[in-house]
Amino acid sequence: MASKLPRATQVKNKTPAPIQITAEQILREARERQEAEIRPPKQKITDQTELADYRLRRRKEFESLISRVGWNKSVWVKYAEWEESHKDLKRARSIWERALGIDALSRDHTIWLKYVHMEMKNKFVNHARNLWDRAVIRLPRVDQLWYKYIHMEEMLGNVAGARGIFERWMEWMPDQQGWFSYIKFELRYNEIERAREIFERFVQCHPKVSAWIRFAKFEMKNGEIGRARNCYERAVDKFADDDEEAEQLFVAFAEFEDKCRETDRARCIYKFALDHIPKGRAEDLYSKFLAFEKQYGDREGIEDAIVGKRRFQYEDQVKKNPRNRHYDTWFDYIRLEESVGNKERIREVYERAIANVPPAEEKRYWQRYIYLWINYALYEELDAQDMERTRHVYRECLKLIPHHKFSFAKIWLLAAQFEIRQLRLKEARLLLGEAIGRAPKDKIFKKYIEIELHFGNIDRCRNLYEKYLECSPENCYAWSKFAELEKSLYETERARAVFELAIDQPALDFPELLWKAYIDFEISEGELEKTRALYERLLNRTKHVKVWLSYAKFEASAMSSDINQKKKCLQHTRDVFERAVSYLINSAPELKEERVILLEEWIDMENSFGELGDAIIAFGQHTRSSPAAYEEYIDYLFPEQITNNMKLLDSAYKWKKQRVASKD
Repeated sequence: MASKLPRATQVKNKTPAPIQITAEQILREARERQEAEIRPPKQKITDQTELADYRLRRRKEFESLISRVGWNKSVWVKYAEWEESHKDLKRARSIWERALGIDALSRDHTIWLKYVHMEMKNKFVNHARNLWDRAVIRLPRVDQLWYKYIHMEEMLGNVAGARGIFERWMEWMPDQQGWFSYIKFELRYNEIERAREIFERFVQCHPKVSAWIRFAKFEMKNGEIGRARNCYERAVDKFADDDEEAEQLFVAFAEFEDKCRETDRARCIYKFALDHIPKGRAEDLYSKFLAFEKQYGDREGIEDAIVGKRRFQYEDQVKKNPRNRHYDTWFDYIRLEESVGNKERIREVYERAIANVPPAEEKRYWQRYIYLWINYALYEELDAQDMERTRHVYRECLKLIPHHKFSFAKIWLLAAQFEIRQLRLKEARLLLGEAIGRAPKDKIFKKYIEIELHFGNIDRCRNLYEKYLECSPENCYAWSKFAELEKSLYETERARAVFELAIDQPALDFPELLWKAYIDFEISEGELEKTRALYERLLNRTKHVKVWLSYAKFEASAMSSDINQKKKCLQHTRDVFERAVSYLINSAPELKEERVILLEEWIDMENSFGELGDAIIAFGQHTRSSPAAYEEYIDYLFPEQITNNMKLLDSAYKWKKQRVASKD
């Protein structure tokens, strides 16, 4: 019930007050009455004694901090910077060295950078050099240290020293950026030959297409066309068989020849590349070649150069056998036309391909053919952007499939998802409903339920699950998911009712999974008694050893911290094991291995109970193994069998003794 609003205050005297107070006046008075901010007094140092005392006090504070949090980098940095601010560089160096003596801090390159910055700021160049040398030896993989070291030497005009540092760095084989920095350094001083030598070393260290292209562009920039062409030719020798990077190399080589106005060379490179690179990885190469031909050739030449030869081959193959190799020729032909990009020709090839309907109404003949329709629809939607034609393709495909014999859930789902992308949810539902009526497949039910659940239509999901279970009442997955849905909605009774209906079905495909899901559900709800009742009902149907073990583990897991409760759970667990052993002895004596497994599990569980456990109870019923006539065969003898055998031996001994006495 909503709370009542307070009654409005009624003002009886509405005449203005004799003294009027404005908001500005209230704020001014509040500011005047506000207490002044308390600030610590400023300390003024007047002589050397006070300064020494201040420094001693601050150093004690810093040393105390270091003793407590010596791993903290900021404490060392503040300490050293404070000493530096007091112009005591000797002490500052001592602090930096102490920090670097800690292994974790010596691996932090920022400590080195701040230390060197102090030396450089105070113009101690040799100190800085020594520090840089130590830093790059300690952390040779940190590029920033090398860059800073080289920058310092270059700023000091020590070009030879900077070059030596670069050489030391290159011995560590850094990434490409490090090599480029060295090359740019040499180019700043017009050392072209040195830069060329570095490029030669660079392509050996990083044998990648991008490195060779960079080398060739360097030669081209310096007007060395012959050297640049030689770089590309050497790269082709190395990477012509590398499908992943060869395309990039050939494109760059052809563009280089194009810039040099060597049109015939460029055309030969493109053709060579198209013959050696797989079609699936030559998309960019096709587009570049097409652009090249558009610039330097005529329209007919473009078709003859790129498409003509292969189109002729494909036409010849499809005429000889329209369904050659499971429509593989049609797929290749369509891919070729799509690379050209002529919509009318692409549609023509698609229509000719789908006209070759499989000869028999058997699914194995249609499995490859159906992908022609799928690719056609996806092309119309994604490339041609023609939604009406896409919808027409899906409808014609669904009409063609003989649903009375077999169907394809993929087509139904793709058609429905297309309608959803077009914001036509009603049409998508009609399609999925028709699919359920004509081809009730698991995939369709699952996807339809997923879509409705995504939109939050719980009642539709329930109806779909009911329809799903009408079509496939033995499907344990459907029953489990239905119950899982109800559980997620906190409909515990509904979920329990679904499980009850499921386990009452006369036939189930995976009953063990369903029973496990039901038992886990009751355990998650904390219904221990109902869980026990479920185990008892399951044991009425099957006496499998795994059921007994699961039941016993459940009883053991119900144990709490209370000692009485522990004893009660322990007794329940032993009762389950005793019932299981009794069943295997009396009703299934041939299941000896199962009995061994059960007893071993009982022993382990008794040991896990600690002081409350008693493994002797289970040990008394454990087996002994005795080899029979052959080594491969092992028999198990239980205690009661050993007793019976001893009685038989005693009887045989008495009988033999009587025979001997009678002969005498």
